[in-house]
Amino acid sequence: MFLLDNPIQNYAWGSRTSLAALLGHSPSTQPEAELWIGAHPKAPSRLSDGRSLLTAIGVDPLGMLGADVSSRFGPQLPFLLKVLAVEAPLSLQAHPNLEQAARGFAREEAAGVPRDAATRTYRDPNHKPELLCALTPFEALSGFRPASEAAELFEELGVEHLAEALRGGGPAALERVFSELMTLPPVERQRLAGDVRQRCEQAARGSSRFAPSLGWAARLATAYPGDIGAVASLLLQYIRLEPLEAIFLEAGRLHAYLAGTGVELMANSDNVLRGGLTPKHVDVPELLAVLRFDAQRLAPTPTRVLRSGEVVYETLAPEFCLSRLELSPDRQVVIEVEGPELLLCVDGQAALDLGKRAAAPRLLRRGQACFLSASTGSYALGGNGRAFRATVGVPTE
Repeated sequence: MFLLDNPIQNYAWGSRTSLAALLGHSPSTQPEAELWIGAHPKAPSRLSDGRSLLTAIGVDPLGMLGADVSSRFGPQLPFLLKVLAVEAPLSLQAHPNLEQAARGFAREEAAGVPRDAATRTYRDPNHKPELLCALTPFEALSGFRPASEAAELFEELGVEHLAEALRGGGPAALERVFSELMTLPPVERQRLAGDVRQRCEQAARGSSRFAPSLGWAARLATAYPGDIGAVASLLLQYIRLEPLEAIFLEAGRLHAYLAGTGVELMANSDNVLRGGLTPKHVDVPELLAVLRFDAQRLAPTPTRVLRSGEVVYETLAPEFCLSRLELSPDRQVVIEVEGPELLLCVDGQAALDLGKRAAAPRLLRRGQACFLSASTGSYALGGNGRAFRATVGVPTE
């Protein structure tokens, strides 16, 4: 069991208080957006001896990861755990699938684009499916709404040419309208964005069933004047997660996180294709090449009880699995370790009993995380609070 020191990413959309409260610190003087827990080369966690988790895994991949995980994913931790603190909306974005990521990474490598360049799109050859579990009420846009519903929204706004283009259509209509919006000439883009902003501000004050989407579109348009991404956001489904609800985002799913704090587990990648609503690099052609336009109704990720005190969020991601542990003083959760694990305590404290391998239980307090190697064997988890457990997912056929 390795207690971890985890780096914070200071992106502009972060909060000065959320991560500070989790970690027991004073409010930060700059936005703190993401707490990274894992072994990504960009910002790996560090062990108590000063080594990075990335280095420790590199020295002993079989001992740290186990033969099965090393065989499936190579000598690397296949997942990355984060805590996100969203004070301002993130960009309109999607992530590539594995084939797209490998192809795009090879193309930029061949072109000599530095991996840390601001204009780099593919920073590694991996895909990035992700699961976001809310710690506070969490708002997001994720996936295209049905074309008929989008037509109804734009008709309500009085933007008839968009309503007509979507009416009676399906994924092909959504793809056509979104593509045309994202490639409008600058003058038309600014005019339409300004017009829709005014219409959204008026409509959001009414009793429309689309009020949350309209309100957010107005706020996005105010934050990014002339950005057509605010108009395009109206094509997406809005969801509000209550604490401990989660959503899964597979490759090609257009989304934008809007507000809230949550635990995020993903494949070990930093590939983001942005379409707007950000000062960062935007790559519309590449975004259009990876997007999915099938309109699947958005709903929280299903869960199942794995054992007393542990609930699993069900996804098909082979790289990761996230579960939630509800800890109480009168119960211990006994876990057989089958591969590398990360444990993060988000409330109260967790006590890890390693049996005869440790003189006393190891404590994880709120905001602390640890890595358990594949050679751990088993452990019992007790305490009083809540923790999240990240493991490798089940192999898919």
